[in-house]
Amino acid sequence: MPNRGRSNYAQVNDLNVYYEIYGGEEEHMCRNIKPLYNFEPPVNDEEVRAAALQYVRKISGFNKPSKANEVGFYAAVDEIAAVSSTLLASLQTNAPPRNREVEAAKARARATRRFAS
Repeated sequence: MPNRGRSNYAQVNDLNVYYEIYGGEEEHMCRNIKPLYNFEPPVNDEEVRAAALQYVRKISGFNKPSKANEVGFYAAVDEIAAVSSTLLASLQTNAPPRNREVEAAKARARATRRFAS
């Protein structure tokens, strides 16, 4: 993201700047990292850790770290899982919780459309 004279925090939190830079296009998350917030039943620690592991794999480029990188890799997973749990616990919404089965069906329908060639 170009630094248009603002802090990174201001850039990330100002939608006008975001749309100015990206032209209002919808951004898509990595397909392997799933939203964890506002589901019934609520997310558990295993799901948070699995998402943290997927994130660390994505940014490090390692599916499984070498022995030399193992300590740092899994320390990062633990830290990201802890921060993610804190984030999820602090979020608030008035929206009703989403149903996991309904969301999974929507994801399957999107995949069917995406790969229907």
